[in-house]
Amino acid sequence: QLQLVESGGGLVQPGGSLRLSCAVSGDTLDKYAVGWFRQAPGKEREGVSCLVSSRGRPNYRDSVKGRFTISRDDANNVVYLEMILLEPEDTGVYSCAAGPGCITSRVVSHYWGQGTQVTVSS
Repeated sequence: QLQLVESGGGLVQPGGSLRLSCAVSGDTLDKYAVGWFRQAPGKEREGVSCLVSSRGRPNYRDSVKGRFTISRDDANNVVYLEMILLEPEDTGVYSCAAGPGCITSRVVSHYWGQGTQVTVSS
């Protein structure tokens, strides 16, 4: 059973940056595809990015391409999401997830974290 715990969220001004982390325990990370989702108030959850393996090519939803970077440290069981040039539309609860694979920017999710709030506002 995998456990995922996110950190790094917070309040940031438009144009700012944040780095989210997802600490994974319970199994070795390299067995899983990993990804990030977000959910804004009143909206459906959307896949932000997915990465099958440390040598794989990451997938991003169009609205974050060029601004977000997903990475993984399999040796330390951590997944990151580096976010720059943040916009108010990026506001939401960001959750990491893990599973057997990716479908474009969505990870096929068997395991979820609780999420961390990201608020982009002046």
